[in-house]
Amino acid sequence: MLITDVEVEGYGRVDVRLGGGRVVGIGRRRAGRGDVDGRGGALLVGLHDHHVHLAALAAEAASVRVGPAEAGDRDGLVGALRSGPPGEWVRAVGYHESVAGELDRWVLDGFAPDRPVRVQHRSGALWMWNSAALRAAGLDGGGDGRFWREDERLRGFTPPVRLDLRGVGARAAAYGITGFTNADPHPGQDLPELLSVLPQRLVVMGIGDAPVKFLLDDATLPTPGELAASVAAVRPRPVAVHCVTRLQLLVTLLALEEAGPVAGDRIEHGSVIPAETMPWLARLGVTVVTQPHFPVERGREYATDVDPDDQAHLYRCRSLAEAGVPLAAGTDAPYGSADPWAVMRAAVERSGGEAVDPRAALDLFAGEPQHPSRARRLKVGAVADLCLLHVPLREALDLMSADVVRATFVGGRRITPPE
Repeated sequence: MLITDVEVEGYGRVDVRLGGGRVVGIGRRRAGRGDVDGRGGALLVGLHDHHVHLAALAAEAASVRVGPAEAGDRDGLVGALRSGPPGEWVRAVGYHESVAGELDRWVLDGFAPDRPVRVQHRSGALWMWNSAALRAAGLDGGGDGRFWREDERLRGFTPPVRLDLRGVGARAAAYGITGFTNADPHPGQDLPELLSVLPQRLVVMGIGDAPVKFLLDDATLPTPGELAASVAAVRPRPVAVHCVTRLQLLVTLLALEEAGPVAGDRIEHGSVIPAETMPWLARLGVTVVTQPHFPVERGREYATDVDPDDQAHLYRCRSLAEAGVPLAAGTDAPYGSADPWAVMRAAVERSGGEAVDPRAALDLFAGEPQHPSRARRLKVGAVADLCLLHVPLREALDLMSADVVRATFVGGRRITPPE
């Protein structure tokens, strides 16, 4: 394939030839037609979403969103749960207590008594079921209908959910995404096959040579020595440790210190990173895969939910980079926006000294799949996972919008519809 008249960093306006799934030539513009006329738009390496939950994202098509932005309040939640024919299961996602307070089976019974209802908390860690759902599943043992991190057990008790993976792949291609890192903590061995319909490249945590995911909760937190032993048991593979509190971060850093870090080790989220831990992170060389859009998307809730002592340390971005901590980003979709350009825009607009420049924001999604902080660049010999824009790079960085994406290529094959 020949892509003509594109802007490539370090080369200016050139023609780019692809072959065998790689970039085989970058040269001066010539007269004549190519397979794709770039019209002076920038040609970049494709974006990689370094932290996403693909099956959950695909299930959104069969779900109703009931978060603060969608349901709004109690009346909106009740209306959403009662929509659809009586008796049908309702799968609701994205809930936060700011909508209608704490939910359990009895509260949900009052909202929607005539159908099985299950509501997932915005964190993805908690499901709340009403009595009709518990009875339909044969789980009515007198509990309150709240299930914390029990997705695997519950999966066999609910009707199958249609997974719109092709839709996920198509929407991601329109964003310029050429690869995903799926971050589920306990992936089934059949998950790679299930996800294989996606046109993007895949890294599935816990499968093959991908990082092994460790999911930490404060209530069941291991000691640093126990976590170090678990990390040592999977070496030489890297680990990806879910850290959303300062306590989880400290236990993880102590464990990595004891077990010894390896290339590819990651901190997922890094929701709370006290300033005094940043030199430690830099010394260990562990990559933080963050979500700089969360303080923007969830600012109202964070203002009341997060301990005041932690407010200044939420989802650091610029301060980590300046401290020499390897940094990358993931959308965490469906628990955050699936649009990486919205994440980049949030990173540029952050307050509190955490804003980064637009080029650095783009690089948060330009890293190597196995080493997210190592930004890729378009060059001869590179894998032809590419994103063609309508506009030059400078204009794209000013706009920070998915509207600038014109075409996406994986291995030299176009995965967006032809114009």
